[in-house]
Amino acid sequence: MTETLDTSTSTSSLPADGDPSPPRPGRRPWFGALLRRLHFYAGLLVGPFILVAATSGALYALAPALEQVVYDRELHAPVTDTRVSLAEQVEAAQAHVGAGVALTAVRPAPEPGDTTRILFSQDGLGSSESRAVFVDPGTGEVRGDLTSYGSSGSLPLRSWVSNLHRSLHLGDPGRLYSELAASWLGIVATVGLVLWINRLRAARRRTGVVRPKPRQTGYRRLLSWHTTIGATVVLAAVFLSITGITWSQHAGANVGDLRTTLGWLTPSLDTSLAAEESDEGGEHAGHGGTTPDPAGVTDPATFDAVLATAQAINVNTGHVEIVPPAEPGTAWVVQENKSSYPTAGDSVAVDGTTMQVVHRTDFAEFSLPAKLTTWGIDLHMGLLFGLANQLVLFVLALGIGAMVVLGYTMWWKRRPTREPRGLAGPAPRRGALRGAPWWGLAAVVAVAVGIGWFLPLVGYTLAGFVVLDVLVGAYQARRDGSSVSP
Repeated sequence: MTETLDTSTSTSSLPADGDPSPPRPGRRPWFGALLRRLHFYAGLLVGPFILVAATSGALYALAPALEQVVYDRELHAPVTDTRVSLAEQVEAAQAHVGAGVALTAVRPAPEPGDTTRILFSQDGLGSSESRAVFVDPGTGEVRGDLTSYGSSGSLPLRSWVSNLHRSLHLGDPGRLYSELAASWLGIVATVGLVLWINRLRAARRRTGVVRPKPRQTGYRRLLSWHTTIGATVVLAAVFLSITGITWSQHAGANVGDLRTTLGWLTPSLDTSLAAEESDEGGEHAGHGGTTPDPAGVTDPATFDAVLATAQAINVNTGHVEIVPPAEPGTAWVVQENKSSYPTAGDSVAVDGTTMQVVHRTDFAEFSLPAKLTTWGIDLHMGLLFGLANQLVLFVLALGIGAMVVLGYTMWWKRRPTREPRGLAGPAPRRGALRGAPWWGLAAVVAVAVGIGWFLPLVGYTLAGFVVLDVLVGAYQARRDGSSVSP
């Protein structure tokens, strides 16, 4: 993400590092000029959204660690030599919440010193929210009662920061901001990388392009820091852009369709009891099955039995979630939810009345794209490598935010101070496409349409950039009394 808001004017033929490297004979330098102008407008108009996303993302990166401190009593309990059964822990939680509240899942204490989390559905909670009761697995004492969100189990602090990062607490309309930032971040970073490579190739002294220039002053010093930081964080910025798009409203649907078409979906667990084979097997397998005992759904003792069955199959980590049947005719589910490396994603469906395994999925057998999708999401959320992952994300987010601030500062530094109307720096010169061959123009249009279709908010805003550029060009031409083509 380099050279954001680069403001080279039409009166200067020098590259950004000051080296007089004229274009090669016979080559029309239209493409680089086009990229500089795109980088300028994208950085200028989308920069605020990227800055907000980066700042809130930096805060979110630290949220899991802060959560452990803020909710220490709820998440942790004294280590004891005794341990009560899951049934007793569930009973303690049910007594705490009272009658009429449906139990939806249990997450046993994963490590000594942790609490068991028992989740309930309750009126008044939002989508994907649950009421979480925390129980000491050593004594059965209830240590807390909080709202939990999503499969990550984030608590109120992390959920608040997550909603700030995702939607600015404005609901679905607010999610447009994060989708706009995620969609443009990768484009701005990629274009900046190309501009940086071009500068590196043209520079006489390459060390002046890859390192800051603290002895320089003003614009040149800012540019050196901008390019150095950009070259450092560019790949991470593209990764965060790609993974962030998967959560978006509009482009996210296109990503889902693409994964479906390419067969990159994560295998799902079949919880239908009709799929269970009888002991005899044969042609009648799957037709007899078993009828779930209504008591099996609510009987606390079933949690211990189902977990023991799953542990004998493929569940071999303490980070698990036990989900009772949501409706008659379906099985219990025990799934591993350890997001740190090595990722544990095995799951098993168990008939709560016979303790027979209905179906299983094993993370080791997932396709590589499905594994990469899981790892990418966990890495974006700061879960894959724990605290180290979170600290790296924090630094990267600060770096991306610094890129935007440096870009705006450079723009301000390049303003024509002697002109009364010069409130800010000029844009790179227009007219780049006039020097493009027909195939280059066709390629630019095709790429723009393709990206705009897959990333709708990029398409809309890119069209807006073009309209704005034409209007600005027409205004300047009228003011200067000359003809200026966009």
